[in-house]
Amino acid sequence: MTAEQTVPTPTGSAPTTTGRAAGTTTGSGSGFGSGSDRPNHRWIALAVIALAQLMVVLDATIVNIALPSAQADLGFGTDQRQWIVTAYSLAFGSLLLLGGRLGDLFGRKTTFIVGLVGFALASVLGGLADSFGLLVAARALQGVFGALLAPSALGMLTTTFRDPKERGRAFGIFGSIAGSGAAIGLLLGGVLTEYASWRWCLYVNVVFAVLGVIGALVFMAKPPKVERPRIDVAGVLTITAGLVGIVYGFSNAESNGWDAPLTIVMLAAGVLLVAAFVVIETRVAHPLLPLRVVLDRDRGGAFIAIGLVAIGMFGIFLFLTYYLEQTLGFSSLQTGLAFLPMPLSIMVSATQIGGRLLPRVGPKVLIFAGGLVAATGLLLLLRTDVDSTYAGTVLPALIVIGLGMGTIFSSAMNTATTGVARADAGVASATVNTMQQIGGSIGTALLSTIFADVVKDSLSGLSAAPTKLQQAQAVIDGYHVAFGISAGVLVLVALAGGLLINRQSVRLAKLERAASATTGSIPAAAH
Repeated sequence: MTAEQTVPTPTGSAPTTTGRAAGTTTGSGSGFGSGSDRPNHRWIALAVIALAQLMVVLDATIVNIALPSAQADLGFGTDQRQWIVTAYSLAFGSLLLLGGRLGDLFGRKTTFIVGLVGFALASVLGGLADSFGLLVAARALQGVFGALLAPSALGMLTTTFRDPKERGRAFGIFGSIAGSGAAIGLLLGGVLTEYASWRWCLYVNVVFAVLGVIGALVFMAKPPKVERPRIDVAGVLTITAGLVGIVYGFSNAESNGWDAPLTIVMLAAGVLLVAAFVVIETRVAHPLLPLRVVLDRDRGGAFIAIGLVAIGMFGIFLFLTYYLEQTLGFSSLQTGLAFLPMPLSIMVSATQIGGRLLPRVGPKVLIFAGGLVAATGLLLLLRTDVDSTYAGTVLPALIVIGLGMGTIFSSAMNTATTGVARADAGVASATVNTMQQIGGSIGTALLSTIFADVVKDSLSGLSAAPTKLQQAQAVIDGYHVAFGISAGVLVLVALAGGLLINRQSVRLAKLERAASATTGSIPAAAH
């Protein structure tokens, strides 16, 4: 589609003139063909996209559940175990922006399929691994192809659904998958580890990938030819190295402390390289990440909210998993089942609340309310004790957290990719995933360190050797601090939505200007 072209609306009403800003235009998109001519295919394609997103999201927790069994089978040390997680996060987090731009340049259908096939092959390699080194290499390859797949999936969603009501429902479904995938991974990992083998926690990705590839080939049209600007090599090198430094620095802080020389060097180098990347992006003709994508007030607020949510979610999954298994004595399968109410709550909230209300009240209200509701749920976890019951203490908290998280995810992801030019949809989507990855790395390092310090301080004040009850209480104290900090982070999510994002009337007026702009993007100055 050109900058302005008359197209039929999804509801079949009178034609409307629209611009090129994703979320406000219609047309072929990147790999879907005419959405208005093939409405059924559009929603089937959404199912394919959601399936691929689920594979990427649940991979983290499903592998975490499998780690103890893999360690016993392959015989690697506990101090090496973190590399199974770190290898993936380093490759995935550092290559997301490049993966998003490759989708913009070569067509998101192509990069979507390549990502699916590569992720599946890397998963098979990991499942067949007979050594620690091969398993780490396979996890790194998963991260590489995941960085190609994830922004392609969200980018295709962005360019396919432009009608506000349809877009709200589509992002509600997608947001529910993004928010609940980790909990689903706990359940699936528990089932596979207990009844099959840890290797099936990797092989299962082949099923997702095969279904995704078939769906893409059948229901996603060949993308139109577009102009392919040059790759911003300097930008790629600086941001990739910078994100490696930041992700590795946080990972090293978790295991070796914040004052470790390597932690300090990697974090400092990472920050400097990211700063250099920003300078480069202001000077090159074809930037990897056009700053107009992130400098818009609404998208910037959504990006910040997404990063903060990732920090807050870490406190839920890691420490609540520890509490259920180590304090209440749940098995891996029981723990996965115990988390199930939260993804169900997320799905209801994202589709029925966020998806329906977003076109009416806008993201400012929904992200603010969702952050406060999720924070309230985390505060309910402060009621946990050594002899608490699941039904009376944990279950209500999970339901409330899910209601808040679903509203945040559906609203923030939609806002972060609304109004961006079609040519920038992939890199905008990659920025969403990058914020999630960086937020998760910060949450892992920060909360793990604080938890360990609280437990150590609680036990150090005892005059004699601690009893089992005292040790258990010290651990509970650590959990409570982690839950409290996570609740505080979610309050910051509410503030990011309430203070940074514009009112709905202002947003709609700005999107109207973007629709008629020749550049197809909302000007950075239009706040």
